Amino acid sequence: MKAGNKEFCTKLLNMKKLNSLFLLLAAYAFHAQVISGSIISKNENRPVSYVKIGVEKETIGTVSDNKGDFSIDLSGMDPLHKVRVEVPGYETYSETVQDFKKQNPKKILLQEKVKSIKEIAIKPKKLVEKNWGVNTKTKSVLYFVNPAGDNAGFLGETALEFKTKKRSKIKNINLNIARYTSTEPVLMRYSIYTEKNGFPDKNILDEEITVQLTEDMIKDGTFTLDVNEHNIWVQGKFFVGIHFLKKFNGSIKISAALFKTGFIREFYGDWKKMTIAAPAINIDVKVDKSAKDTKEDDGYADDDDLAQGWLADNSKNIQEADQSIYGKNDSAGKYLKLKDTDLYYEVYGEGEPLVLLHGNSGSIKDYYQQIPVLSKQYKVIAVDTRGQGKSKDTSRKDFTYKLFADDVKALADELKLDKINIVGWSDGGNTGLEFALKYPDRLNKLVTIGANAFPEGVEDLLIKRFTSQMEQLNQIAPAEGVNERRLLKIMLTEPNIRKNDLNKIKSPVLVIAGDRDVVKADHTDFISKQIPHAEKKIYQDTTHMVPYEKPDQLNVDILSFLGKK
Repeated sequence: MKAGNKEFCTKLLNMKKLNSLFLLLAAYAFHAQVISGSIISKNENRPVSYVKIGVEKETIGTVSDNKGDFSIDLSGMDPLHKVRVEVPGYETYSETVQDFKKQNPKKILLQEKVKSIKEIAIKPKKLVEKNWGVNTKTKSVLYFVNPAGDNAGFLGETALEFKTKKRSKIKNINLNIARYTSTEPVLMRYSIYTEKNGFPDKNILDEEITVQLTEDMIKDGTFTLDVNEHNIWVQGKFFVGIHFLKKFNGSIKISAALFKTGFIREFYGDWKKMTIAAPAINIDVKVDKSAKDTKEDDGYADDDDLAQGWLADNSKNIQEADQSIYGKNDSAGKYLKLKDTDLYYEVYGEGEPLVLLHGNSGSIKDYYQQIPVLSKQYKVIAVDTRGQGKSKDTSRKDFTYKLFADDVKALADELKLDKINIVGWSDGGNTGLEFALKYPDRLNKLVTIGANAFPEGVEDLLIKRFTSQMEQLNQIAPAEGVNERRLLKIMLTEPNIRKNDLNKIKSPVLVIAGDRDVVKADHTDFISKQIPHAEKKIYQDTTHMVPYEKPDQLNVDILSFLGKK
């Protein structure tokens, strides 16, 4: 072959390769189906910010930015499914996937809704103010909003159901936030949905309610949004929804009530019931007492009975505990420096030593109704367990109840106490049992409140919730959530005190629980029967939160038991 012909053939071959590559890229681009575009107000010819774009009945979607620009990957979508574009205040735009793909970039014109304003004459004296919903401010049962995790771990939209028999106006929407961590404002949109077949249906708002949430907007663990001027009237069943519009650098932890029903969905996917817990959303309303009734009762619409009464609203107690001096009393508080921890404790009163141990994720302040009474007769030593309250822990090793018991012994040594009494609530009671086994000569008497000897002693649904929460925590980067993981893990894996161990406890023990406790009734009975010198008391109409719900009875029983010869 001549040199010229060889060169020509080489060029031809290269051109064929380039053409093949071009066709391959074109085919890839066609199948990738990433459609970009912008959302414009048809009436005002301006960009529409934060518009929700997704495929109906699918969990994929996106939200336009503050300039109305968007990009959505429609790869693999059924061509006959509908792309839905919506934002409050505008008519919903809908188009099949195959038609939506025909224009790229795409310009979508949204038609502004025509508002029909009806005059409503209400006599002020007929409006009665109420608060409905989930008020808990717990930091141990949480909904995680975690953009760093996978899509399933990022809470797109959550909602809570309400019901009212009379026409009511929503004044404030409150969201209880246990922890806010973000380097940028968090964009949230609120929606009010009608109900259909037990699930959220249509958004009744005529205009969007979007908030850029920052940490300073959260007061005493609650973000309150004033919606009074939006003139939102509801009757019958309805839902209050919160949608996180874009990912952010951080995470949010929303308090939740166990065994209550919340609702969750991703983009335009189906709403799903979250029967294990409900987000702490509550609303302040003005009820029109002169209006006609519907068949509904007023308040939070909780139609499941999973809790069997295990949970009660203790938000008032939590608030009172926060406002008390206990747990932050500089004149009574000190630190004991131990390996990997600075153990914080407060001392009140004089006399025989009595150590108070709180529950998981709690602190000294949880005993705000016990300390003033018990300290009149005893030297009360209230302790923040390591890694909780004001006690620090610099290690990354797992927590154990034996380790917590060692800390109590170290504190007794520091204070030169030969023998101590212990009152332990929940995890504190578990620590008390471990102390009784490991340091029998240092214990006088023990009172346990809602304690368990092994994890199976706790209701199965609660363990399921903790397991789910651990899965969510594991989606967070390893540097985050170390303490939360440890506090969850200890409840899932400990204690491991068996029958033969309980038989060895020689100190007198008072075993207390509520008749609606999350610790199984037969398990509490098992503990009291296996400890040789044990008494049992079951408080009626009481949950796991005995020190909050029955403070007077508890104080009397503790003093009576400790005073026995």
